[in-house]
Amino acid sequence: MYTMTDQKQWKGRIDSTTNKSSFRLHQQVKRVAINDVSASDKKSAALVGFICDEGVRRNQGRVGAANGPNALREGLASLPWTFENDQQIIDVGNIVCLNHALEEAQRELGEVVAAVLQKNLSCVVLGGGHETLYGHYLGVRSALPKEAKIGIINIDAHFDLRPYDEQSSSGTMFRQILEQDPHADYFVVGIQRYGNTRELFEKADALNVKYVYEDQMTVAYQQQLTDALQHFMDQHDYILLTLCMDVLNAAFAPGVSAPSPFGLDPSTVRSILQQVTSHPHTHSFDICEVNPLLDENGRTVKLGAYFVYEALNNLLRGQGS
Repeated sequence: MYTMTDQKQWKGRIDSTTNKSSFRLHQQVKRVAINDVSASDKKSAALVGFICDEGVRRNQGRVGAANGPNALREGLASLPWTFENDQQIIDVGNIVCLNHALEEAQRELGEVVAAVLQKNLSCVVLGGGHETLYGHYLGVRSALPKEAKIGIINIDAHFDLRPYDEQSSSGTMFRQILEQDPHADYFVVGIQRYGNTRELFEKADALNVKYVYEDQMTVAYQQQLTDALQHFMDQHDYILLTLCMDVLNAAFAPGVSAPSPFGLDPSTVRSILQQVTSHPHTHSFDICEVNPLLDENGRTVKLGAYFVYEALNNLLRGQGS
């Protein structure tokens, strides 16, 4: 079900009502119904929320990520507006998963994402469980020519390549895509050696998935990873970036369904985020598995909001390049 965002999510500190250099995001982000979004000749981005954790429930995880989109908006609201005068951000509302109808909600999310991209705006999807990614993908695929090559980059501790013959979940999306779309490829960074079964590693190899282990992502490996990501992005017509917050060390992001004791630090994730969202083939990003019900002192929400801000900054700066 599609709904508009409540204005209460976009409230915060006000330093000035006239001096735009003192404005914060809540003073600049406009709520616009998806049917009222106009084709943009400016550097514009749209936020859309996916209020759903049905996929997490099906995957036997800890629910609560459905509260993520609005929590992320509230985390963004008081951040300073540092964008240029010709840049704008709109909030086109939420897709809400009702009555456990995950597949219907993913289809609806895809329709909104496609509408945003077809209007020449960048798109940032606020999840939701990681099943958000499949709806995001449906929208990207719908907005592109049939033969366009999509490269999916996932910053994640898990492959999410489980079987989906009985039902889809937050652990099946990439297998669904790779087995159904011959023009899609998958690169995942941050894989936990102890967070995936041998079967999942075998399936990743069978599907030609490119992956980097969490413990490989050292300073010494940084240039090699940068080069590998650059090559992957250059080889595809469109890059879809997704971030699962459980890739982070649990000390930094406790509010997730499956915390990672050996996870990545925020600066590593930020570096990857900067590189990928700055690439001219990248026009959309989603952030998933922010679970405010499991968070401690709002740490995960705040970190997630900063990642979203980083993505918006680079997506807007890179438009038209």
